[in-house]
Amino acid sequence: MADFYKELGVERSASADEIKKAYRKLAGELHPDKNPGNKKSEARFKAVNRANQVLSDPQKRKLYDEFGEDGVREGFDASAARAYRAATRGGRVRGPGGGVSLEDLFSGGMPGGGGAGGFGDMLGDLFGGGRGPRRSGPAKGSDLTSEVNVDFASAIRGAELRLQLQEGGEPVTVRIPPGAGEGDRVRVQGHGAPGAHGGPQGDLLLTIRVGAHPHYERAGLDLYLDLPITAGEAYRGAKVRVPTPEGAVTLTVPKHAQSGQVARLKGKGVKRQNQQGDLYVRFAIKLPEDESSAVAKAIEALDAATDGDLREGIAF
Repeated sequence: MADFYKELGVERSASADEIKKAYRKLAGELHPDKNPGNKKSEARFKAVNRANQVLSDPQKRKLYDEFGEDGVREGFDASAARAYRAATRGGRVRGPGGGVSLEDLFSGGMPGGGGAGGFGDMLGDLFGGGRGPRRSGPAKGSDLTSEVNVDFASAIRGAELRLQLQEGGEPVTVRIPPGAGEGDRVRVQGHGAPGAHGGPQGDLLLTIRVGAHPHYERAGLDLYLDLPITAGEAYRGAKVRVPTPEGAVTLTVPKHAQSGQVARLKGKGVKRQNQQGDLYVRFAIKLPEDESSAVAKAIEALDAATDGDLREGIAF
């Protein structure tokens, strides 16, 4: 399994601010726009994004620190995992069915068991419980895993996808909840392995893979946008249109705005259940590329109006 701290290049004791800075640096270097066609960079960008989504969320980070990547998967039951770990003294138990690990503690129960008897029955089966051998009965089929690709906007807004899970089978509607992130899981009931002895079919666990956006970046529930503005808009101030997941809003560019200056749109980031992040807009002054004499004179006038050495005092 991946080490999310190593993915971001930070220590396990790193602060939230250190994690955010590390992510933004790596995301800027690895963004697909800067590495077109580079599959290695694209894969690394997705891995860094997934690591940040976990480590930037305090609750997910706590579960990850305690259980590893298993702890942040869809349907993981932390209470059952702790009880199981206590009962087995943190090790692996081997019974008639082979090894049992934390993978068995996701919703759906033990592989082949379908959760029919719950956690108590699991321990009873492992340790005997004073009962004689059990007769074979209906057993739920094992869960299967696969991946589904979702575009950036659909992951944030939520979507319903029509998927052909089996060749020749009926299409299945899969609901992607709003705020879904890279590596999150969606359970599709009844589309796993066939059950034994007439038992129900298992489930399909789909891991979400989120595509990159050409303009927006995501860090946890926050969104980041580099917004081009003209030199005139920066100098005079302006009102500009900014698209958000819930529709366009008007943002005021302050007078004498500088490239790199950031404006925060509170509550305009990613909405997930009862939480919502912010949208951070970073101004990027766009100069004309026209080589006309009028543009050249205007640039000369701007240079003449600039006092002193802009880079004075900058040192390493």
